[in-house]
Amino acid sequence: MEAVNAIGRRKAAVARVFVTEGTGKIVINKRDLEQYFPSSILQFIVKQPLNTLDVAEKYDIRVNLDGGGYKGQAEAVRLGIARALVKINPEDKPALRAKGFMTRDPRVVERKKPGQPGARKKFQFSKR
Repeated sequence: MEAVNAIGRRKAAVARVFVTEGTGKIVINKRDLEQYFPSSILQFIVKQPLNTLDVAEKYDIRVNLDGGGYKGQAEAVRLGIARALVKINPEDKPALRAKGFMTRDPRVVERKKPGQPGARKKFQFSKR
């Protein structure tokens, strides 16, 4: 099997995921998963689709990550891995969809408006 690729996005983070058959090694920006995401919670988020399908030891995963913070990056990788696994085996889609791994989270930061200090906050009103 040649490399299957997919893209996952979350907030400002973009993850390009390449999945090949292997031993379960995950490399993000040329660093191991444990090195890139020292937090066990973020490692768990990245591995969720693999653990759901019990294929954690079956595929090697290489990821190019760009933008966003560490939480958004972890969730972008999760979406990319889920999409790649569905490309490999379309029968896995309902199981991943039920857990919510196939849905792109549309929430992004609202833009700042002119004449205001933030997106929604207004400057203090003064009557006199």
